[in-house]
Amino acid sequence: MNALPLSGIRIFDLTRILAGPTCTQLLGDLGADVIKIERAGAGDDTRKWGPPYVTDKDGKATGESAYYLSANRNKRSISLDLSKPEGQAIAKRLIAKSDVFIENFKVGDLKKFGLDYPTLSAEFPRLVYCSITGFGQTGPYAPRAGYDMLAQGLGGIMSITGPAEGMPGGQPHKVGVGIADIMTGMYAAVSILAALRHRDNTGEGQQIDMALLDTQVSWLANEGLNYLVSGKVPKRQGNAHPNIVPYEVFECADGFVILAVGNDGQFRKLCEFAGHGALADDPRFATNPQRVANRKEIVRLVNEFMRTKPQAHWVEGLAKAGVPCSPVNDIGQVFEDPQVVARGMKITMPHAAGVDVPLIASPIKMSKTPPRYRHAPPICGQHTDEVLAELLGIDADERAALRSRGIV
Repeated sequence: MNALPLSGIRIFDLTRILAGPTCTQLLGDLGADVIKIERAGAGDDTRKWGPPYVTDKDGKATGESAYYLSANRNKRSISLDLSKPEGQAIAKRLIAKSDVFIENFKVGDLKKFGLDYPTLSAEFPRLVYCSITGFGQTGPYAPRAGYDMLAQGLGGIMSITGPAEGMPGGQPHKVGVGIADIMTGMYAAVSILAALRHRDNTGEGQQIDMALLDTQVSWLANEGLNYLVSGKVPKRQGNAHPNIVPYEVFECADGFVILAVGNDGQFRKLCEFAGHGALADDPRFATNPQRVANRKEIVRLVNEFMRTKPQAHWVEGLAKAGVPCSPVNDIGQVFEDPQVVARGMKITMPHAAGVDVPLIASPIKMSKTPPRYRHAPPICGQHTDEVLAELLGIDADERAALRSRGIV
């Protein structure tokens, strides 16, 4: 079996909630040794963000929430009190054996523990230090606490998400998952890998300054550029695409489907399959810019013929015709979908509660070094003895003394 690509890289993980844990889970899936630092008796805040919770073999709810499980596999958890000098000393001993330090504390909070970037970089110049905050280390909002929904609101994505303006319920909506957190975690992982590459070439560590708001602004993508190029503020269009028509949800005889007609050839195939080939030659609809200009009329016509046939007719028939079309699955249907099943996107792992827990697999597929699932999401402090003995040589008597003083 090939070694994992990040084997030999150790992460001192001082993050909680979603952005940081998303980053470190991704690195852990690829082989990094992630040491998750948690407060004794409390741990990651998301452990209590339920229900639902993992149930033990007797069917009793544990303190391990599904939310926590979603972003914390392939990590080893130790409990450590960083407010005490002894805890800080142990932290520095672990950092000395780590390649990456990642944290999501408010700007300046770690200085009181001697774990800020200037302090640690002077002592460990090869250390890659990643900070994740709501608004970054600089700027007028830097001192503020930041959360995913605030970033979605400030960063503009909510202004273009939700029912079209003027429609019932047409207020701004957040995305259904913490997408600003998740994307910040992914950008942080990419940045860490780039910084490690630089470190290996030059011997220099560096600080990475990741912000939820910056990340949210960065993935406004085409809509952001639509504004910057035109000066026109994009409006909510519901499920419609701002630049492509027809590209939205349509009602059929027994449910809903998504049509994603990306070019004029696909539009012609759609019309021919539906028995309305003349629409493709209509000068109002023959090209995508014309369809965008006449959006209301072509959407009305497509809606009329889509309602005449059931979902399976459109999904299966249009797939054969080369026109992207899919059902709108609920989450239960997602994990029963034959493509999702075939790609192995649901896994189970044995948990410390004595049961197997379901998890969502990594989407990364690699021919030589695919992700490997080595550790189920740990209970708080599950690996304290293991890590302290393995990395620092702290024996059982000393560990017991540390516990008696509340250090671990």
